[in-house]
Amino acid sequence: MEPEISNQSLLFLTVFVFIPLSLSYFYQLGLSRNILWSSIRGTLQLFAIGYLLTYLFDLQAGIGIPLMISIMIMVAAFHARLKGRELPNVFWYILAGLVVIEVSVLSMWLLFDMVEFTPSEVIPMSGMVIGNSMIAMGLALERMKNEFKENNGRLLAALSLGAKPNSASKLIVQKTLNAALIPNVDQLKTIGLVQLPGMMTGLILGGVEPVMAIKYQLVISLSIFSSVSLSAMFITLSMYRYFFNEQAQLLETEEEIRNQT
Repeated sequence: MEPEISNQSLLFLTVFVFIPLSLSYFYQLGLSRNILWSSIRGTLQLFAIGYLLTYLFDLQAGIGIPLMISIMIMVAAFHARLKGRELPNVFWYILAGLVVIEVSVLSMWLLFDMVEFTPSEVIPMSGMVIGNSMIAMGLALERMKNEFKENNGRLLAALSLGAKPNSASKLIVQKTLNAALIPNVDQLKTIGLVQLPGMMTGLILGGVEPVMAIKYQLVISLSIFSSVSLSAMFITLSMYRYFFNEQAQLLETEEEIRNQT
């Protein structure tokens, strides 16, 4: 029997929104509007995507899968670029990275018969890969900008002593990748011990045998881990050079960086 949650039961979920809303108001965090808007927007988006997926699942795989994956990649690229909007061509780098990673991961799944080429399998799993890759790129961009700002003096000193931009930025690149990868490393360490991951839980609730659910979870967890690593590395190594001009001089303001070509 499929699990069913009534509409009346869903109304009680407002309690989980009210708690952070109250904390924001009590401690004057200034997040009340964002919490409320995010909750409403997230709910509407989930219901909308639910109806959309119902339609896509009825289409032929060769139509529904490329259509939905293209939408997810475009939305992810637009969202991730906000973390580095002053960097030239950041949207196109993110878009290219997401396309290459998704195509590579999906090809691996299909090549080794890990999933079937059906919308009900490919779309949800691809969404998890694209979503986590998007977050990794956003984290990497934000951390990289902060590192360049905080290490301005050290970078100028290194450049004045004859260091090339790639050599002067090596520590920043290392710190950026480290910050982007740590959350996923920690999550992989505790998987199954501290938490039962979402995909595994969903399959078990749907009646799938726990061992089979674990196999699917391993596929998606390791795919995400690899995708996140590649995403953070790709965007960091692609974008750090825009903090320097053609004369290997450090650009210290957003306006200077934005005017780079």
